[in-house]
Amino acid sequence: MLDIKYIREHVNEIKENCEKRRVVVDVDKLLGLDKEQRDLRQQIDTLRAERNKKSRGKPTPEEIDKMKTVGGEIAKLEKEFSEGEGEFTALMYGLPNLTHPDVPAGKDESENQVVRKVGEPTTFSFQPKEHYELGEALGMIDIERAAKVTGSRFGYLKGDIARLEFALIQHALSVVTDERVLQEIIAKKNLTVPAKPFTPVVPPVMIRPDVMHRMGRLEPKEERYHIPSDDLYLVGSAEHTLGPMHMDETLTEADLPLRYIGFSTAFRREAGSYGKDTKGILRVHQFDKLEIESFTFPEHGEAEQDFIIAIQEYLMQSLGIPYQVIFNCTGDMGAPDYRQFDIESWLPGQNRYRETHTSDYMTDFQSRRLNIRVRRKNDETEFVHMNDATTFAIGRTLIAIMENYQEQDGTIRIPDVLQQYMSGKTVIQ
Repeated sequence: MLDIKYIREHVNEIKENCEKRRVVVDVDKLLGLDKEQRDLRQQIDTLRAERNKKSRGKPTPEEIDKMKTVGGEIAKLEKEFSEGEGEFTALMYGLPNLTHPDVPAGKDESENQVVRKVGEPTTFSFQPKEHYELGEALGMIDIERAAKVTGSRFGYLKGDIARLEFALIQHALSVVTDERVLQEIIAKKNLTVPAKPFTPVVPPVMIRPDVMHRMGRLEPKEERYHIPSDDLYLVGSAEHTLGPMHMDETLTEADLPLRYIGFSTAFRREAGSYGKDTKGILRVHQFDKLEIESFTFPEHGEAEQDFIIAIQEYLMQSLGIPYQVIFNCTGDMGAPDYRQFDIESWLPGQNRYRETHTSDYMTDFQSRRLNIRVRRKNDETEFVHMNDATTFAIGRTLIAIMENYQEQDGTIRIPDVLQQYMSGKTVIQ
């Protein structure tokens, strides 16, 4: 949510930002309601002051009658204010975050910009297979049985492919919880952030709709799995329950930066993706993720995102997966995002790059809605800035490993950094 004072003072900027981000909000109506609400609040406060003044001492019968009349007027105005507040808040929540000035303008993902490519696309002396062909031949990815049990877009991971998932988790945790490794990443990229490690978290996978709404991630609802009997949503990422961990709290300066890495199963209905990526585990309803959530001082938020992207790249390079970093355009960003980058990994079986990571910097857009503040040493409080990012979308990372490390006989080499978590195995066969 944006600051209403900023909206009043930058009307044209707000309207232009909505247009760039292809979001329709009646800003003029919002400002009209804002004025009406402020006028009503002033009237209510004036009447309350009048009533309080007359209630002091021993009021006369006439003054008592007058106070009753004033009380009725206050109740009427408060009802009017309450009704207007709902419409005003809905419009405020409909506004997207402001956009970093460097974000490229564009209508959709086709106008995203490639920032850099790292590693050359893997080449083979044979025709590379797609991950589901490799997994089925090895008996380690079973879509057919999952379809009988649960339906389409689910799968069983078995054997060493299942073990590889846990190896990825262990590898990521070994990096982000190690201050020395983080210092190396910071020094290599010449960043100005502290090397404070991330705290591992296993968060809930269900969330109340009002909290999801405050996160700015409830929409599009058709993408979410809802449990009507309990009025709970299944999360689409660990960030959905990591972000609100400190809602309605005031942190101290010593707390920041507050960094978490959360592991959870995630659920998405994949509405609108009928016919797309139906084979294998690339686009499924249930998948596992490691997700970063970070809370910082406002002046450190942008540098924190640069640091998080550096971690993502460090992990990808440690696996030896070719990738490209994408700067998302205005039409391909979530409403809470001020600046967003994706990483796309090279998939030889598909002969193209596919998204495996994202990094979202939200400024104080989410923290304002969640009411997460930091108290400065001068005793003033302000909203923290928030970042979230993919550490590993595990299913998609497994795909990238399988396709880039495949051999002609259908076996899969295990990346060197993961072998220690696979009992020293070097090949999946």
